[in-house]
Amino acid sequence: MSTGAVHFSTKGEYGVRLMVELARHHGEGPISLADVAEHEDLPRPYLEQLVVSLREADLVVSHRGARGGYTLARPPEQIRMGDVLRALEGPIVPMICAAHDRETSEQCGRTTFCTVNTLWVKVRDAISDAVDSLTLADLAHPLVPAPTTGAHTADPRASGRAVPVAAADGARPASIVV
Repeated sequence: MSTGAVHFSTKGEYGVRLMVELARHHGEGPISLADVAEHEDLPRPYLEQLVVSLREADLVVSHRGARGGYTLARPPEQIRMGDVLRALEGPIVPMICAAHDRETSEQCGRTTFCTVNTLWVKVRDAISDAVDSLTLADLAHPLVPAPTTGAHTADPRASGRAVPVAAADGARPASIVV
């Protein structure tokens, strides 16, 4: 079931989670896809497909050998989330008429006289601005893992659900457990 006109697929979701996991381990050496799959509860065969697009976009580097795996191609502070999503999903375009290239946008057939295009271009630009304003470093702060049981307790920290909270002094966001 679709939840709206703008949608990121599981390819985008899982790829972002993969990249955030690599960012959390940046500087520690290569991380295997098996480890990422286990930490993020993702299917390893699907990660193997996603990493091809990320490698082609020069976002990750593969390392062969017994201690092989993947690392980020650049520090997490230098990788914009928009670059990650575009590598995985393609251009961010809510409607074909809002495509950046003229050839694609003219496939609409209404481009020369439609004023609704203005809306879709604004939506495209707003989404692009939002995802380009975040880097992997913004998302890679450590989180407390979710609990394996659904039990509720009187202690709110016992739920184990981590919620990022911006620091009052503008420092890197922290997480609280609720």
